[in-house]
Amino acid sequence: MNTMTHWGWGAGFWPIIPVLWGLFWVALVALGARAWQKGRRRTEVSATGSAERILAERYARGEMTDDEYFERMSVLKS
Repeated sequence: MNTMTHWGWGAGFWPIIPVLWGLFWVALVALGARAWQKGRRRTEVSATGSAERILAERYARGEMTDDEYFERMSVLKS
């Protein structure tokens, strides 16, 4: 008696399921890492923009000279 007839054509494809699960988890980790990096870049950009605004406000109030302002802005941009 042949006991494997109920498996049909799919019996040879059982290794695909663990591979698909592995790809799913790799994709999930990659998407999470990408989202984390994007959020981190957004924070860095907003922090630089905030510092530039503060410098501009201080310069407008006359709290620093032209040289000080341009020096500090060049440090922020680099």
